[in-house]
Amino acid sequence: MAVYASSEFSRVFSALDRDGDGKLSAAELRLCMKAALGEDVSAEEADRLVASADADGDGLLSQEELLVLALTGTAAAEAEEEDEGERRRELREAFGMYAMEGEGCITPLSLKRMLSRLGYHQDIDECRAMICRFDLNGDGVLSFEEFKVIMDA
Repeated sequence: MAVYASSEFSRVFSALDRDGDGKLSAAELRLCMKAALGEDVSAEEADRLVASADADGDGLLSQEELLVLALTGTAAAEAEEEDEGERRRELREAFGMYAMEGEGCITPLSLKRMLSRLGYHQDIDECRAMICRFDLNGDGVLSFEEFKVIMDA
């Protein structure tokens, strides 16, 4: 796959290429990421990133290889965000099954009803105790965010 960099990308690449050899080393990539992200990237992580996009196997990134790395990194981040959005939708749907209609929260009574539908018969005090374990703000019910904590555990 041929990828062609814009003149603006070429200027950025030249600025990142500290030694002017037309290639970025893992060390130069680390400096770039420190400037762009504001946080240190380990030497090992930089080496892994270079290796993941190093098409010619020279241990360095050409302008084209850096562009591919940037594009695939963006695509991976977008896919991760999409997966997170889908997970949130699924959790909302599950939360809705347990939540008291019109309340927007899971009450001991709504939990008891849903558990009964699933074949688990708990008394109201057991349901209160279950909610109490995960009720982070102490209001006696579970909000979506509290439900999400349970499901992500």
